[in-house]
Amino acid sequence: QVQLVESGGGLVQAGGSLRLSCAASGRTISSLSMGWFRQVAGKEREFVVATGDWIYDADSVKGRFTISRDNAKNTVYLQMNRLKPEDTAVYYCAAKTSGSNYRSSHDYDYWGQGTQVTVSS
Repeated sequence: QVQLVESGGGLVQAGGSLRLSCAASGRTISSLSMGWFRQVAGKEREFVVATGDWIYDADSVKGRFTISRDNAKNTVYLQMNRLKPEDTAVYYCAAKTSGSNYRSSHDYDYWGQGTQVTVSS
């Protein structure tokens, strides 16, 4: 069983930056594919970025968001730069043990509880 705990969310002005962290336990992240998703109330969970055999990111965040791993800390990060009001959402960390579809939330086995990111205009 893998537990994921996100942190780092908050309120930021448009154009600012935030870094989200996802601390994993129960399994080393080097053996997992890791992703970040986000969700706005009333909408489906949306793919943001993932790392597995490669790095995959959504067009809406390309060039602004970066995923990285620190295997020694068993932690994954989401660096978010040049934030926009439309980035406002609850951000979720997710992990998957197998499969090559990194963009579908249905393919992930483990989820964190989410952290709120609010970008003011």
